Amino acid sequence: MSERISIDNILPLVKKPGRYIGGELHCAAKTWEEAEVRFAFVFPDLYEIGMSHQGLQILYHIVNSRKEILAERSFVPDIDMESELRQNGLPLFSLESRTPLRCFDAIGITLPYELSYTNILTVLDLAGIPFRGAGRSGDFPLVIGGGSCGLNPEPVADFFDAIVLGDGEEVILEIAEVVRAAKRHGLSRPQVLSGLAAIEGVYVPSFFAPQYSGSEFTGVIPLKKGYTAVRRRVLPRLPGPEETASPLVPIVKPVHDRLGVEIARGCTRGCRFCQAGIIYRPVRERPVEDILAIADRGIRSSGFHEMALLSLSSGDFSCLPELMMRLMDRYADQYVSVSMPSMRVGTLTPEIMNQIRRVRKTGFTVAPEAGTDRLREVINKGITEEDLLATCRNAFAMGWNLIKFYFMIGLPTETWEDVEAIVELARKARETAGPAAKRVQINVSVGTFVPKPHTAFQWERQLTLEEAKERINKLKVLLPRRGFKLKWHDPYQSVLEGVFSRGDRRLSSLVEQAWRNGVRLDGWSEHYRLENWQQAADQCGIDLNSYLREKDQDKPLPWDHLDPGVDREFLARERQNALAGNYTPDCRTEGCQKCGLCDFTTISPVVNKKTRGVEADRQPGTAPERKMTEQGKAVKYRAHYSRTGDTRFFSHLEVLQLIFRVLARAGLKVIYSQGFNPTPQVSFSSALPVGMESEAEYFDFELAEPLADTVDAITDLNRELPGGMKIFALQPFRRSNAEATISSYTVRLHKPLTSLQKEGIDNFLAACSLLIQRVRKNKIREVDIRPLVRELRAEGETVAFDLISYHGRSGVSPREILQQVVGLEEDEALLARIKKTRAVDFPAST
Repeated sequence: MSERISIDNILPLVKKPGRYIGGELHCAAKTWEEAEVRFAFVFPDLYEIGMSHQGLQILYHIVNSRKEILAERSFVPDIDMESELRQNGLPLFSLESRTPLRCFDAIGITLPYELSYTNILTVLDLAGIPFRGAGRSGDFPLVIGGGSCGLNPEPVADFFDAIVLGDGEEVILEIAEVVRAAKRHGLSRPQVLSGLAAIEGVYVPSFFAPQYSGSEFTGVIPLKKGYTAVRRRVLPRLPGPEETASPLVPIVKPVHDRLGVEIARGCTRGCRFCQAGIIYRPVRERPVEDILAIADRGIRSSGFHEMALLSLSSGDFSCLPELMMRLMDRYADQYVSVSMPSMRVGTLTPEIMNQIRRVRKTGFTVAPEAGTDRLREVINKGITEEDLLATCRNAFAMGWNLIKFYFMIGLPTETWEDVEAIVELARKARETAGPAAKRVQINVSVGTFVPKPHTAFQWERQLTLEEAKERINKLKVLLPRRGFKLKWHDPYQSVLEGVFSRGDRRLSSLVEQAWRNGVRLDGWSEHYRLENWQQAADQCGIDLNSYLREKDQDKPLPWDHLDPGVDREFLARERQNALAGNYTPDCRTEGCQKCGLCDFTTISPVVNKKTRGVEADRQPGTAPERKMTEQGKAVKYRAHYSRTGDTRFFSHLEVLQLIFRVLARAGLKVIYSQGFNPTPQVSFSSALPVGMESEAEYFDFELAEPLADTVDAITDLNRELPGGMKIFALQPFRRSNAEATISSYTVRLHKPLTSLQKEGIDNFLAACSLLIQRVRKNKIREVDIRPLVRELRAEGETVAFDLISYHGRSGVSPREILQQVVGLEEDEALLARIKKTRAVDFPAST
């Protein structure tokens, strides 16, 4: 039986405690005992980032679809939560069952980007697992990696027992089978690692030994007979709708809060800087009918109001006009918008824009990457300045006022002319709006080029920090302030990305030293400091700049034993084509370009047949009616509900989003507001502070027609609410003329009141006033809280009081009463279990 960790005395003390409680819609509800193999899937960053990762969700649902296997999730705790865990001697745990990670058979850690590497050590240390695979006995879980950084995991390879290269849908089940067999037959850890190495696409780092001559990497020696290289695993076709599950629906808002639908995997455009275009080849498109089925179940079961069509280049999807038209015909009247995060210039056509804007104008980013046609030819972008300007002209003509551009600085052969052309191109784009240009905004985002393994540019140099800063400062000076906004990826972070991107195993000592020096959460700018890494590098005797220099094309690279399926000769040939400005066509439309990946038996491009005669310009190509009924005929209802248990850790904004989705899943046709960004006509009771329970909350919503049966509606809504939230009354409601509310609270303390605290309560009740100071916008203001307290009773470990709040005026919170009147310290007030038991509206005159 699993050991459940208690964190009740920690959660009230940390920010965003909802990150750590689990309970999301569609999360696994398996019992520990029914599974033979147990995985903990860990994303090495905060919850908000990890819950936006499509790969984690895919593997989570695949594993949990099998009765004999269990998967639970964990994320890196924020600084405050890490500190609380350490102070209380508690291990890192899974969200679903709060089981220590140490108890699982295997811990799967995603490798999404280079700046997450120290977070891996935070996870292992909090789990009580030795950092390096060589130091783990058979009693410890297997530590398995995978993800986009898995094609050069060498800087962190020593921390892993095995790493999956490529698509994981099939591999994860094969790994589970190896683990299950090992448990049944009592196999040793070396035997288990040999079993993993026999799986196509699984890399066991301990079976390879890197070699060095002084400070120079000289190659890798295989240590296991017949295991000389590891080839990336390629899924021949994307799973059908019957193999996909309903999405996890987070309560704490992730960075991408929407339904993600993968419409294709892989891209064959051949941009020479793009690692994803190599390591996700070949292109595999989903059939339109499969996408519609996945979208149907996803929207119906989640309540999301935005759907993102995911692909490396969504605009290249063969049947995009048909798909967009059918999606919008189906979802426009449900106010579900469709976005495409990765649109290529030239594929964002007027017919596609016409469909996107039917609900709301979701923003879009176009990526010229370079400022001149010459440099775009070097990188094989395949678009011209006129293509970009035509896209902008169409967007502005159809009502968009904001377009985001993405550029890179430091691309091979870049000159100052190319840098300055970024500004000129942005100016020209804004001018395509014609007379409306005054209302148009162009956001220019700039990142430093980082050479990536397995690309044509893997041998190129990266800009030094000083060079990158010089280019960014030039753009700051040249880009006009009015109508333009410049954003840039921190060049200090790009230095470290470049070091780890092409690093070798010696960097594991750097990662460990930086972690021991206190480095955490480098992906967040408020935590990242390059000087911390420079100090750690000095301690390890490592020259960071040596990893940014140009590589000799004839010498071995640290990742040569990891085969993406694309030949090294092809990459070298593409490098020469770049310098010559030669264009390499897209193999999905122009025939095989002989990269070496496809065998055209099991692996080959999967491309839908283009549809003909799609009536993309036909109606309905407009927005849905913003009002579902004439003004004055809407029916307003008030739902009374309670929030207890872990739901007390939801913030007010999280509850708002949760209720919106619950109403959608329950099938209630809520009226939407008018305007460019329609929202449900729902209003809520005053915000309940995070950590407090309540039996007296409510929300109001408007329907076009009266409910047939409120009892059935309550049942439908409660079925969609998380455990700990329950609607107990629902009735038609007219606008209240109440000017104040009196709310009753009960408080359970962690220890009995002292005589001094009881005396303080008596003095407060006898007083006519008690002024407290509040600071807002650097101004100190005094508030008299005595008239706001009707009753105050205390006995043993229990305090009860009634508070008056006047609508539109500043009030007093229960925790302020506990601190200012009862005399609790801040942490004691946070840990007190506070529950609102009643709330009654009344005219102010009473």
